[in-house]
Amino acid sequence: MNTLAIPQLDTIPQRIASLRAAMEKAGVDACLVPSSDPHLSEYLPKRWQARRWLSGFTGSMGTLIVSADFAGVWADSRYWVQAEQELAGTGIALMKIDTAASSLHLQWLADTLQTGQTLAVDGDVLGLAAAKALQAALEPRGILLRTDIDLMDAVDPKRAPLPDAAVYQHDAAFAPQSRADKLSRVREAIRQAGAERHFISTLDDIAWLFNLRGADVNYNPVFISHALLEQDRATLFVAPGKVDAALAAALAADGVQLADYASAKSALHALPAGSSLLLDPRRVTLGLRQAVADGVKVIEAINPSTLMKSQKTAAEAAHVRQAMEQDGAALAEFFAWFEANINQSRITELTIDEQITAARARRPGFVSPSFATIAGFNANGALPHYHATPESHSEIKGDGLLLIDSGGQYLGGTTDITRVLAVGTPSAAQKRDFTLVLKGTMALSMAHFPRGTLSPMLDALARAPLWQHDIDFGHGTGHGVGYFLNVHEGPQSISRAMPEAHMAMQEGMITSIEPGVYRAGQWGVRIENLVLNVASDNNQFGDFLKFETLTLCPIDRRCIDLALLTRPEIDWLNGYHAEVRARLLPLLDGAARDWLLANTETL
Repeated sequence: MNTLAIPQLDTIPQRIASLRAAMEKAGVDACLVPSSDPHLSEYLPKRWQARRWLSGFTGSMGTLIVSADFAGVWADSRYWVQAEQELAGTGIALMKIDTAASSLHLQWLADTLQTGQTLAVDGDVLGLAAAKALQAALEPRGILLRTDIDLMDAVDPKRAPLPDAAVYQHDAAFAPQSRADKLSRVREAIRQAGAERHFISTLDDIAWLFNLRGADVNYNPVFISHALLEQDRATLFVAPGKVDAALAAALAADGVQLADYASAKSALHALPAGSSLLLDPRRVTLGLRQAVADGVKVIEAINPSTLMKSQKTAAEAAHVRQAMEQDGAALAEFFAWFEANINQSRITELTIDEQITAARARRPGFVSPSFATIAGFNANGALPHYHATPESHSEIKGDGLLLIDSGGQYLGGTTDITRVLAVGTPSAAQKRDFTLVLKGTMALSMAHFPRGTLSPMLDALARAPLWQHDIDFGHGTGHGVGYFLNVHEGPQSISRAMPEAHMAMQEGMITSIEPGVYRAGQWGVRIENLVLNVASDNNQFGDFLKFETLTLCPIDRRCIDLALLTRPEIDWLNGYHAEVRARLLPLLDGAARDWLLANTETL
């Protein structure tokens, strides 16, 4: 009996060869593989990790382009060292770009492909805004764009199915805004935008709006879905079997009906001519936009829910403060364990992840880590997105700096914190770098600014102390953080991004502050706290906001060069440590309590 031979796809070159064969069969000359899914998520379910599977590059951002005689991954400076290591020997080139927003891959395509040649990209995972930029680059050169095929179906015979974790209700004790109230607010925003309906694809928007959570995406408690809002009803498109009968009934009571996930495009195509639909062009894919029926007026604007969920209510902020206390207590237990065991037993970067997650898991309300822990010792700490693996990691011994970036998902909030610890005796150069980063963290933490300030405008405040010494870092200074949702959320971004109106800082937003210094092959320093926008003063000069620091964990004073700090900076640090001590002491005993007392003493 004849059997169909399945090609061996164990190596990256074999996978690229399989893709090229599929390209030839489909009659396309090049293929672009973005790091995205039908919801433009940051963390991708396994089914849509095509760029990672094809290239072996595991960074969260990057674009793969494959032609008949070339393959390359465009990655920004956060990933250069990592990408060079992971792409070595694959035949795939690293194409260095300065930032994730770079358009150099578009220029490469326009310069390399010939008139009449065809580029393929799966329109179902290509953002609408990205598609417009791609078309603008290719059309003047006469290069054709095909977005109607997903070559991965032909390339990967073992492609993962859709995730099937159950959807559940966010515990009412931690969800102070009802689903009905949120739906009413969003519907009012739809009307104000001049639309009758609104289609949403971003998973955190959907989870927030319906007070639902899931486990389809690593670290983010969201579920694969789309939603269509109308003035008198809402449809939630989700795979059958993910919502049980009791939850379906609760949704129905709020006017929410369920439909098959696969029917979302059909629903868009069935919208009546002459009706109006609100879409966020940065949060929907080309494939979904193309599914909208002809004759439907499309109004492009940011999802109203994106703005609403970024502004935490007073009740939500109170829950976040409690989650921060539990998280801080877990970290105190971890650091006490670390100090007691370093140089006494073998500790690796993998051990750090195991121990810190175990400490969090002992705390009430903990659900999961909020992202993969980064624990980098010395040179590994110089890789902003380093991830230790069983095959490649370092033992922590001798002198140096240990950078730990970790976080937790709690029912009452999401945490994200980076601390750097001295192991042995830090050098004068290490202490200088640490102190300059700390000065950047404090400078921004102490800022007051007018309500509505565009968040990118604050970025320089954290960089200025580093710039004074001709030092800079290649990532953003701060990202928004969700409420038991994505650890990275918009719309605000304290970064070098081009300021836009929707980035205005408003009361209730939670943002990270995380400047850094990275010396390749030596060490890295990053100090990260989460802060809450709170009211400052309303006077003749305007309505002002300031930051409340939410994160509760000591900053390692052994790494500080006191000569570089001003009196106001020392006062801020002493005040911060006094707050940490007061908030965490009631939650600790034994060695963790002793560690906290020792590490929050006044400078």
